[in-house]
Amino acid sequence: MKPHVEIYDTTLRDGAQGEGISFSGVGKILVAKRLDEFGVDYIEGGYAASNPKDMEFFHAIRKEKLKHAKIAAFGSTRRANVSAAEDAGCKALIEADTPVCTIFGKSWRLHVKEVLRTTEDENRAMIADTVRFLKEHGREVIYDAEHFFDGFADSREHALSTLRAAYEAGADRLVLCDTNGGTLPERIAEVVRDVQQVFPGAKLGIHTHNDSELGVANSLAAVAAGARHVQGTINGFGERVGNANLVSIVPSLVLKMGYACIQPENLKQLKAVSQFVDEMANVRPNTRQAFVGDSAFAHKAGMHVDGVRKLASSFEHIKPESVGNQRRILISELSGASNVFLKAVEMGLNLDKNSAEVKQILRELEGLEKKGYAFEAAEASFKLLIQKVLKKHKSFFNLISYRVTVDKFEMGKPILAEATVKLSVNGDVELTVGEGGGPVDALNNALRKALGRFYSSIKDVSLVDYQVRILDPEEGTGAKTRVLIESTDGKQSWGTVGVSANLIEASWEALVDSVEYKLFLEENGKK
Repeated sequence: MKPHVEIYDTTLRDGAQGEGISFSGVGKILVAKRLDEFGVDYIEGGYAASNPKDMEFFHAIRKEKLKHAKIAAFGSTRRANVSAAEDAGCKALIEADTPVCTIFGKSWRLHVKEVLRTTEDENRAMIADTVRFLKEHGREVIYDAEHFFDGFADSREHALSTLRAAYEAGADRLVLCDTNGGTLPERIAEVVRDVQQVFPGAKLGIHTHNDSELGVANSLAAVAAGARHVQGTINGFGERVGNANLVSIVPSLVLKMGYACIQPENLKQLKAVSQFVDEMANVRPNTRQAFVGDSAFAHKAGMHVDGVRKLASSFEHIKPESVGNQRRILISELSGASNVFLKAVEMGLNLDKNSAEVKQILRELEGLEKKGYAFEAAEASFKLLIQKVLKKHKSFFNLISYRVTVDKFEMGKPILAEATVKLSVNGDVELTVGEGGGPVDALNNALRKALGRFYSSIKDVSLVDYQVRILDPEEGTGAKTRVLIESTDGKQSWGTVGVSANLIEASWEALVDSVEYKLFLEENGKK
């Protein structure tokens, strides 16, 4: 392995500045503990002088016994013409009582003149005084040179002089920030090498934003040029379009560039860490995210699937398991025999790739695709389809009838939907009524209520997502509708699909597959 590269996570501060991103006080503690377990070196907990919640975090995290990570409080240099000892922001950094303080200062003359409205000499004094003040209080100091690449382009001499002010005052890290996110990788590497020559003894870091979709590339370019400290956020959360995404940076450093930063065993937690942070921020995971997204190792084209079956590396740049992910074989009109064969293997069926059964399944699949069915997100429906084609499907109940009514009363009152379901299980007839906020909700409640007497495990199944797509909008209100439903029993999730010109019927198909798949799993010992 090459030298160690420090990983500095700013999800709880810079990441929380992203639109729609917010962490509760408890959530911040849980995220910090998870990041520590993952193995990051620094966790930036918040802006010390910004709000009470961040300060509460600094006080609360001291009660936790972290295994590895250091907690950093974020702040700025002192104000112009005010001593660091008297500056409210500097005092807040000391009050936070963290082992590390990260401060930012101005590298760009534009900001010195138009934002700080002070002189270049005073700006350098602000940087040096603040670093010196924090060092005198026993803190490790990381200096973030804000807008460094823009400042360097404007005046190399001035930008370097601000770094010198921090370095000579005792800063432990000099972090070059592409705050506007507009610099290209080649320029990043060039500037990092230049700075390294000027400050040969300094430990350089990189902090990039993703405004040009280059946050990860710029971070990796900086490391290749000599930076040994990388700042970023989990899932790329952050201001505007976000910060450099550590979820892509870390595996690239470890698996592709050979740098030590996160232990390979810990790297297997990557997908789980990504999903955990999404959950704490109440954000839906990005299925197409590199390395950890559900689609990252999903194969659809028959040729690709056949290649992966023979040699995984033919269409996969790393082993999915190395980052806690897994391979997925998608089913669609582009599928070949290999797709169907591998799905059958997943189900424990002993089929030959070139068998008549596989060809029959493909014909059935193609016919359903023409009618509007899509099985990429409905693997449970496809697995049930295989069972039906092979005549191995067991019907767990028979529908006799269902009826749905929707009542609207006076204005301002909620709509009430009511569904009646009549079905039989082994000749035993059950008639139940369910209510809900809408017809599908009511139908779902009635179906589960009717089956509950016969199959107790149905009570564990709940709907977590419901999507409707109009397949032929030119038909207006008579258009065919595809319904996708995602269900879970708390242990695993599965998708089902239904298609009909009638929205309720399409929803019923997906609902039936949802509960039958749960019963299928239970019967086959896959609880």
